[in-house]
Amino acid sequence: MPEHPLTLILSRIRADLTDAADPAAKASEQRFFKEETKSYGVKNPAVNVIAKTYLAQVKATHASKADIFGLCDQLWASGFMEEAFVACVFSESQESVTEPSDFELFESWVHKYVSNWATCDTLCNHTVGDLVTRFPELAERLTAWAASDQRWVKRAAAVTLIIPVRHGLFHPLAFRIANTLLTDGDDMVQKGYGWTLKAVSESDQQAVFDYVMEHKAVMPRTALRYAIEKMPPELKQQAMAR
Repeated sequence: MPEHPLTLILSRIRADLTDAADPAAKASEQRFFKEETKSYGVKNPAVNVIAKTYLAQVKATHASKADIFGLCDQLWASGFMEEAFVACVFSESQESVTEPSDFELFESWVHKYVSNWATCDTLCNHTVGDLVTRFPELAERLTAWAASDQRWVKRAAAVTLIIPVRHGLFHPLAFRIANTLLTDGDDMVQKGYGWTLKAVSESDQQAVFDYVMEHKAVMPRTALRYAIEKMPPELKQQAMAR
Protein backbone atom coordinates (compact mmCIF):
# COMPACT_ATOMS: atom_id res chain seq x y z
CA MET A 1 0.00 0.00 0.00
CA PRO A 2 1.50 3.39 -0.98
CA GLU A 3 2.28 5.88 1.77
CA HIS A 4 -0.14 8.72 2.39
CA PRO A 5 1.04 11.88 0.55
CA LEU A 6 1.25 13.84 3.80
CA THR A 7 3.42 11.11 5.35
CA LEU A 8 5.83 11.50 2.45
CA ILE A 9 5.80 15.25 2.82
CA LEU A 10 6.56 14.96 6.54
CA SER A 11 9.55 12.73 5.74
CA ARG A 12 10.81 15.20 3.15
CA ILE A 13 10.44 18.16 5.52
CA ARG A 14 12.55 16.37 8.10
CA ALA A 15 15.12 15.36 5.49
CA ASP A 16 15.42 18.95 4.26
CA LEU A 17 15.77 20.28 7.80
CA THR A 18 18.47 17.71 8.50
CA ASP A 19 20.33 18.68 5.32
CA ALA A 20 20.10 22.39 6.17
CA ALA A 21 21.33 21.93 9.74
CA ASP A 22 24.28 24.08 10.80
CA PRO A 23 25.99 23.19 14.12
CA ALA A 24 27.26 26.76 14.49
CA ALA A 25 23.73 28.15 14.04
CA LYS A 26 22.43 25.66 16.60
CA ALA A 27 25.01 26.75 19.16
CA SER A 28 24.38 30.44 18.44
CA GLU A 29 20.61 30.07 18.73
CA GLN A 30 20.78 28.77 22.28
CA ARG A 31 21.91 32.14 23.63
CA PHE A 32 18.43 33.53 22.98
CA PHE A 33 16.82 31.03 25.35
CA LYS A 34 17.20 30.34 29.06
CA GLU A 35 15.85 26.81 28.67
CA GLU A 36 17.41 24.08 26.56
CA THR A 37 15.93 24.00 23.08
CA LYS A 38 15.67 21.06 20.72
CA SER A 39 16.56 22.12 17.20
CA TYR A 40 18.22 21.08 13.98
CA GLY A 41 20.18 24.33 13.82
CA VAL A 42 18.44 25.80 10.77
CA LYS A 43 18.16 29.57 10.52
CA ASN A 44 14.68 31.07 10.32
CA PRO A 45 14.85 32.26 6.69
CA ALA A 46 15.73 28.72 5.57
CA VAL A 47 12.95 27.26 7.73
CA ASN A 48 10.48 29.66 6.10
CA VAL A 49 11.58 28.58 2.62
CA ILE A 50 11.11 24.92 3.55
CA ALA A 51 7.73 25.62 5.13
CA LYS A 52 6.42 27.54 2.11
CA THR A 53 7.77 24.97 -0.33
CA TYR A 54 5.99 22.13 1.42
CA LEU A 55 2.85 24.14 2.08
CA ALA A 56 2.45 24.35 -1.69
CA GLN A 57 2.86 20.58 -1.90
CA VAL A 58 0.35 20.04 0.91
CA LYS A 59 -2.20 22.21 -0.90
CA ALA A 60 -1.58 20.28 -4.10
CA THR A 61 -2.76 17.10 -2.36
CA HIS A 62 -6.13 18.78 -1.63
CA ALA A 63 -5.74 17.64 1.97
CA SER A 64 -8.57 18.45 4.34
CA LYS A 65 -8.15 20.85 7.23
CA ALA A 66 -8.29 17.87 9.59
CA ASP A 67 -5.47 16.15 7.71
CA ILE A 68 -3.36 19.32 7.72
CA PHE A 69 -3.91 19.82 11.44
CA GLY A 70 -2.99 16.17 11.95
CA LEU A 71 0.28 16.84 10.12
CA CYS A 72 0.81 19.90 12.32
CA ASP A 73 0.32 17.76 15.40
CA GLN A 74 3.03 15.36 14.24
CA LEU A 75 5.39 18.25 13.62
CA TRP A 76 4.71 19.74 17.05
CA ALA A 77 5.09 16.36 18.75
CA SER A 78 8.67 16.02 17.49
CA GLY A 79 9.81 18.71 19.92
CA PHE A 80 12.03 20.33 17.27
CA MET A 81 11.63 24.10 17.15
CA GLU A 82 11.94 24.24 13.36
CA GLU A 83 9.19 21.64 12.95
CA ALA A 84 6.99 23.74 15.24
CA PHE A 85 7.61 26.76 13.00
CA VAL A 86 6.64 24.73 9.92
CA ALA A 87 3.50 23.58 11.76
CA CYS A 88 2.62 27.21 12.47
CA VAL A 89 2.90 28.11 8.77
CA PHE A 90 0.63 25.18 7.91
CA SER A 91 -1.96 25.95 10.59
CA GLU A 92 -2.00 29.65 9.73
CA SER A 93 -2.74 28.72 6.11
CA GLN A 94 -6.10 27.33 7.27
CA GLU A 95 -7.28 30.63 8.78
CA SER A 96 -10.20 31.05 6.39
CA VAL A 97 -11.70 27.64 7.20
CA THR A 98 -11.16 27.49 10.95
CA GLU A 99 -14.14 27.01 13.25
CA PRO A 100 -14.71 27.66 16.96
CA SER A 101 -14.20 23.96 17.68
CA ASP A 102 -10.58 24.30 16.51
CA PHE A 103 -9.81 26.25 19.68
CA GLU A 104 -9.50 23.02 21.68
CA LEU A 105 -6.83 21.68 19.32
CA PHE A 106 -4.83 24.91 19.40
CA GLU A 107 -5.18 24.99 23.17
CA SER A 108 -3.78 21.47 23.35
CA TRP A 109 -0.73 22.57 21.35
CA VAL A 110 -0.14 25.44 23.76
CA HIS A 111 -0.40 23.14 26.78
CA LYS A 112 1.47 20.12 25.43
CA TYR A 113 4.06 21.41 23.02
CA VAL A 114 4.94 25.08 23.51
CA SER A 115 8.21 25.16 25.44
CA ASN A 116 9.84 28.53 24.72
CA TRP A 117 8.95 32.12 23.83
CA ALA A 118 9.59 31.64 20.10
CA THR A 119 7.13 28.80 19.57
CA CYS A 120 4.64 30.47 21.93
CA ASP A 121 4.66 33.75 20.04
CA THR A 122 4.71 32.21 16.56
CA LEU A 123 1.67 30.05 17.27
CA CYS A 124 -0.32 32.57 19.28
CA ASN A 125 0.35 35.77 17.32
CA HIS A 126 -1.04 34.18 14.20
CA THR A 127 -2.93 30.87 14.36
CA VAL A 128 -4.63 31.48 17.72
CA GLY A 129 -4.90 35.24 17.28
CA ASP A 130 -6.50 34.76 13.86
CA LEU A 131 -9.06 32.36 15.34
CA VAL A 132 -10.19 34.66 18.14
CA THR A 133 -10.40 37.54 15.67
CA ARG A 134 -12.72 35.47 13.45
CA PHE A 135 -14.74 34.27 16.43
CA PRO A 136 -14.57 36.98 19.13
CA GLU A 137 -16.66 34.91 21.53
CA LEU A 138 -13.61 32.65 21.98
CA ALA A 139 -11.39 35.43 23.33
CA GLU A 140 -12.85 35.20 26.82
CA ARG A 141 -11.36 31.72 27.11
CA LEU A 142 -7.93 33.30 27.28
CA THR A 143 -8.71 34.38 30.85
CA ALA A 144 -8.37 30.74 31.92
CA TRP A 145 -4.95 30.63 30.26
CA ALA A 146 -3.90 33.70 32.22
CA ALA A 147 -4.81 31.88 35.45
CA SER A 148 -2.69 28.84 34.54
CA ASP A 149 0.32 27.73 36.55
CA GLN A 150 2.29 27.15 33.32
CA ARG A 151 4.50 30.02 32.21
CA TRP A 152 3.97 29.58 28.47
CA VAL A 153 0.20 29.25 28.82
CA LYS A 154 0.16 32.52 30.77
CA ARG A 155 2.32 34.24 28.15
CA ALA A 156 0.07 32.79 25.44
CA ALA A 157 -2.98 34.44 27.01
CA ALA A 158 -1.37 37.83 26.48
CA VAL A 159 0.45 37.47 23.18
CA THR A 160 -2.58 35.96 21.43
CA LEU A 161 -4.13 39.43 21.67
CA ILE A 162 -1.23 41.44 20.23
CA ILE A 163 -2.35 41.62 16.60
CA PRO A 164 -6.09 41.88 17.40
CA VAL A 165 -5.58 44.79 19.81
CA ARG A 166 -3.61 46.63 17.13
CA HIS A 167 -6.83 46.52 15.13
CA GLY A 168 -8.84 47.93 18.01
CA LEU A 169 -10.20 44.63 19.31
CA PHE A 170 -10.33 43.24 22.85
CA HIS A 171 -8.81 46.23 24.67
CA PRO A 172 -10.86 45.63 27.86
CA LEU A 173 -9.85 41.97 27.82
CA ALA A 174 -6.18 42.91 27.38
CA PHE A 175 -6.35 45.00 30.56
CA ARG A 176 -8.11 42.22 32.47
CA ILE A 177 -5.45 39.73 31.45
CA ALA A 178 -2.79 42.25 32.44
CA ASN A 179 -4.49 42.50 35.85
CA THR A 180 -4.30 38.72 36.28
CA LEU A 181 -0.63 38.64 35.29
CA LEU A 182 0.29 41.97 36.88
CA THR A 183 2.64 40.78 39.64
CA ASP A 184 3.74 37.51 38.07
CA GLY A 185 7.39 36.91 38.87
CA ASP A 186 8.30 35.28 35.56
CA ASP A 187 10.02 37.70 33.19
CA MET A 188 8.70 35.82 30.14
CA VAL A 189 5.15 36.44 31.38
CA GLN A 190 5.97 40.07 32.24
CA LYS A 191 7.34 40.67 28.75
CA GLY A 192 4.28 39.00 27.25
CA TYR A 193 1.66 41.17 28.89
CA GLY A 194 3.87 44.26 28.61
CA TRP A 195 4.08 43.66 24.88
CA THR A 196 0.30 43.39 24.68
CA LEU A 197 -0.13 46.68 26.53
CA LYS A 198 2.39 48.28 24.16
CA ALA A 199 0.24 47.08 21.25
CA VAL A 200 -2.85 48.59 22.87
CA SER A 201 -0.95 51.88 23.29
CA GLU A 202 -0.57 52.18 19.52
CA SER A 203 -4.22 53.21 19.32
CA ASP A 204 -5.08 54.06 22.94
CA GLN A 205 -1.95 55.51 24.50
CA GLN A 206 -3.82 57.35 27.25
CA ALA A 207 -5.53 54.20 28.53
CA VAL A 208 -2.22 52.35 28.80
CA PHE A 209 -0.50 55.33 30.41
CA ASP A 210 -3.30 55.62 32.97
CA TYR A 211 -3.08 51.88 33.66
CA VAL A 212 0.68 52.02 34.17
CA MET A 213 0.44 55.04 36.45
CA GLU A 214 -2.24 53.32 38.54
CA HIS A 215 -0.28 50.09 38.92
CA LYS A 216 3.38 51.11 38.68
CA ALA A 217 3.97 50.64 42.40
CA VAL A 218 3.50 46.87 41.98
CA MET A 219 4.06 46.40 38.25
CA PRO A 220 7.40 44.72 37.51
CA ARG A 221 9.79 47.11 35.78
CA THR A 222 10.22 44.68 32.87
CA ALA A 223 6.51 44.76 32.06
CA LEU A 224 6.34 48.51 32.61
CA ARG A 225 9.21 49.22 30.20
CA TYR A 226 7.60 47.10 27.49
CA ALA A 227 4.22 48.79 27.98
CA ILE A 228 5.56 52.34 27.59
CA GLU A 229 8.13 51.64 24.87
CA LYS A 230 6.28 53.59 22.16
CA MET A 231 5.28 56.53 24.32
CA PRO A 232 6.90 59.99 24.09
CA PRO A 233 9.83 60.74 26.42
CA GLU A 234 7.82 62.90 28.82
CA LEU A 235 5.29 60.14 29.48
CA LYS A 236 8.03 57.54 29.82
CA GLN A 237 9.74 59.73 32.40
CA GLN A 238 6.54 60.02 34.45
CA ALA A 239 5.88 56.30 34.24
CA MET A 240 9.41 55.34 35.26
CA ALA A 241 9.61 57.80 38.18
CA ARG A 242 9.62 56.05 41.52
